[in-house]
Amino acid sequence: MVRPTVAIVGAGASGALTALHLLSEPDGPRLFLIERREGFGPGTAYSTGNPEHLLNVRAGNMSAFPDRPGHFLAWMAEKGPGPVGPGDFVPRGVYGAYLQSLLREAATTASAVGRLMLVNDEAVGVEPGSRPRLRLGMGRDFRIDALVIATGNPRPEAPTVSDSGLYASDLYVADPWRAGALERFRPDDPVLLLGTGLTMVDVVLSLEKQGHHGTRIALSRRGLLPHRHAPPPPIPPGPLPPLPARLSEALHLVRRLARGPKDAFGRGGDWRSVIDALRPVTTGFWQAMDLETKRRFLRHLRPWWDIHRHRLAPQVADRILSLCDRGKLRVVAGRLRSFVLETDGSGRTVAAYWQPRGGDGLHCARVARVINCTGPGGDLSHSGPPIIRDLLDQGLARADPLTLGLDIDADGRLVGADGVAGRFYAVGPPTRGAFWETTAIPDIRVQAARVARTIIRDLG
Repeated sequence: MVRPTVAIVGAGASGALTALHLLSEPDGPRLFLIERREGFGPGTAYSTGNPEHLLNVRAGNMSAFPDRPGHFLAWMAEKGPGPVGPGDFVPRGVYGAYLQSLLREAATTASAVGRLMLVNDEAVGVEPGSRPRLRLGMGRDFRIDALVIATGNPRPEAPTVSDSGLYASDLYVADPWRAGALERFRPDDPVLLLGTGLTMVDVVLSLEKQGHHGTRIALSRRGLLPHRHAPPPPIPPGPLPPLPARLSEALHLVRRLARGPKDAFGRGGDWRSVIDALRPVTTGFWQAMDLETKRRFLRHLRPWWDIHRHRLAPQVADRILSLCDRGKLRVVAGRLRSFVLETDGSGRTVAAYWQPRGGDGLHCARVARVINCTGPGGDLSHSGPPIIRDLLDQGLARADPLTLGLDIDADGRLVGADGVAGRFYAVGPPTRGAFWETTAIPDIRVQAARVARTIIRDLG
């Protein structure tokens, strides 16, 4: 039997879950799972060795399979570190081990033996044709019948301010998830963290673990920290009533439910349960909005959505609050204006200038390091990996209208510059423009299963 060949670029959660579904098909394709980092399965998000980096989703909702909701809990009890409850928050590194375990098991089943090839290299380009040729960074290439882009979140983008050469210096950490990015910090280095979201929280916990005790300032436009998860309700709330089509009316309904008392179906009374109940309808609501309404959402509501939707495990929230209370972390709201590199007898420092939110004048902090914690970049033509930039340059893919990621059709196929979709696909964060919520496992697992079905159908 001659099987078609599918290359999956990116072996983090998005790529691993797509591979699992393709391997589960007895007559499915051969797979090349390509990853530039060490390890297949965890990716950046789940490869952290810091036990204080906890999942932001409860263990009961972290199964890799949409149709087997208790799978992760069963794995924890039978093969993982030990039993956990559905409301617990597990270290992210443990979840990475879970994904690795699933790949190993899937690759050794009778129908999948010999079908999965793990390639530790970086995909850098494609030569189009009836069977495109995929080129790798170390010089190899091979023919493929389909290509899946599962590269995860792009690196952060540098703020567009005068930097006086900072961005080219070793005092600036452009990507805090790069291996060794925080290793050269001295314990007493004053640090400026750009951003106050989940990435900032992870970086602060990493600095704490390695003994850093210097001044830490976290700066963002609004100075908003992610909210904490509440204990799960004893009875899961029922579904929300249908959302009005207009964004303003939908927002009014959500606010009313969040502020009102619980009804007979457990809806309302706690904004967290209301926000959680939005998950099944978020994609449909996003896709129904016109382009201008989406732009208004991104411009005015996105920061508030992020801190309410993507919340912290209670233990992590307590740790961050304690650091703030003890003066170990200062969160400020303001607009970054410029950086100036300064040199004195003790070495180089960075003068960071920002305008306080709602205030006049400039504030200045002199720090030893600046860490970009602003989160994933948006314009993949600049912040995306080489394979995405090559696809865009050749017109084999195009950015979505909001420049949040790649343009795809309803089944996950990349849409080229000519408006035609072929046998190139995308899963996970690169598809944010189409689905909005594409970064958490409950969303990615559904998308990975759907794209796998599409590939099987397309390859005949």
